[in-house]
Amino acid sequence: MPHLVEYRDFTATFGNTHEVVHGINFFIDEHETFALVGESGSGKTVTAQALMRLISEEWLHYPRGKIFFEGNDLLAMNEQALRALRGSAIGMIFQEPMTSLNPLHTIEKQLSESLFLHQGLSKEKARHRTVEWLYKVGLREPEKRLSAYPHQLSGGERQRVMIALALLNKPKLLIADEPTTALDVTIQDQILTLLSHLQQELGMAILFISHDLGIVRRMAHRIAVMKDGIIVESGTSDQLFTAPRMPYTKELLGYGGSDNSPEPDYTQANIVSAENINVHFPIKKGFFRKTVGFIKAVDGVTLNLRRGQTVGVVGESGSGKTTLGRALLRLEQSTGSITINGSNIQNLHQEALRSMRKKMQIIFQDPYGSLNPRMNIEHIVGEGLLIHNIGTPEERQTRIRRALDEVGLSDPSFLYRYPNEFSGGQRQRIALARSLVLEPELLVLDEPTSSLDRTIQFQVINLLKELQERHTIAYLFISHDLRIVRTLCHEILIMQNGIVVESGPTGKIMSQPQHPYTKELLRTAFAS
Repeated sequence: MPHLVEYRDFTATFGNTHEVVHGINFFIDEHETFALVGESGSGKTVTAQALMRLISEEWLHYPRGKIFFEGNDLLAMNEQALRALRGSAIGMIFQEPMTSLNPLHTIEKQLSESLFLHQGLSKEKARHRTVEWLYKVGLREPEKRLSAYPHQLSGGERQRVMIALALLNKPKLLIADEPTTALDVTIQDQILTLLSHLQQELGMAILFISHDLGIVRRMAHRIAVMKDGIIVESGTSDQLFTAPRMPYTKELLGYGGSDNSPEPDYTQANIVSAENINVHFPIKKGFFRKTVGFIKAVDGVTLNLRRGQTVGVVGESGSGKTTLGRALLRLEQSTGSITINGSNIQNLHQEALRSMRKKMQIIFQDPYGSLNPRMNIEHIVGEGLLIHNIGTPEERQTRIRRALDEVGLSDPSFLYRYPNEFSGGQRQRIALARSLVLEPELLVLDEPTSSLDRTIQFQVINLLKELQERHTIAYLFISHDLRIVRTLCHEILIMQNGIVVESGPTGKIMSQPQHPYTKELLRTAFAS
């Protein structure tokens, strides 16, 4: 019986000279989940996207090899035939939904468009099907979200919309490129269970790309490990996880973080003291936009963050984690008391607050979207020094180089390169250097490792530990990855619907959770 998908001697080059995938061979059968695993730059996504020929052939060439789907060579197909397959017989979940969803169209329009194109549904039937799928992927109150634009949803909510878009037409093959990266562990569990059920129901095959080996072990029947454009090892899931042969595979499997959490030091002085923090967004209706209620994004949160310590904030998308972090930096309007180094910043006017900002920095989840693509690395890292009028040009240059050295980017040529010339892990190090150059005392880290490979994640975490020990920086670490939280954080807050349901030392909460929601988070996080 022929395979559903077969790669034969597949080779890909950028331009005519730079070969990025080197003659690989593998197949995928119906009903099967096949996983590609490897670090950034290994060729996983290029290999997967070649199935749909999504990368412009002005840039990416296929000098030899074939890719068969149901016996047809995709690399020889014309654009019209490919268009009929895309989104219908072959669906794809992209890693970064913000760049994959159209920012000018509502959620309903984007999902309905696929149903109009491939199934010819009426507007009413398309709307019903759209709501049905948004329910399936766990989007809360989907009827109310149909008129929303992508920027009005959280990262996890956007990813759920992306998953619904890929599955609407019940494809024979689903390409899942890091499909749960932006999701918290409970939603990850729901989405993976959903994908498994749909696979059984539809006989769907899945090409699964992920850096989370716990998820790969749970989902995949067979696995291929890629490094530098070559498949270095392949086999069944059991074979690779119980008896890996190649050193690179063993290295990938060895990155799990520490089982021990750092102990909090209550003798350290408070950098941040926040009491009864509330962020309530008004709900306005009617012609006169009358306020009829409030969304309580953060509701009565109190926390202390000590010098040289890390407090983790954990919870589902929409629980208020990011809003709390932004409120502490006065990037979001809030009520309650926020004291930083003994000064209440809630009532500070903008000029006084601006002078304090160099001591309060934030690193965002997306290391590409947060860096200006038109600025080189020297200007990106040094921008804060210019804004705060710190030092002479020579002194600024010295501080820029020192900050880049501290994050492991010491090559002098990096100064004159642009963000698109770096990997995801390198871009996150650049974002970290941009903050460190101002010598902050407080650093809010908003999902700083969620888009990175597992090996790179723990390199960044180890770097954060070293920097904290060297400079006694206080971190507020926002994450849905409890394995990383356990490794890095001294204390944690568990948030649900804007409220802290449990808090305390990380080790104690990990070993003796009290609240049912905490128990469910831990169960799903460490189940694999």
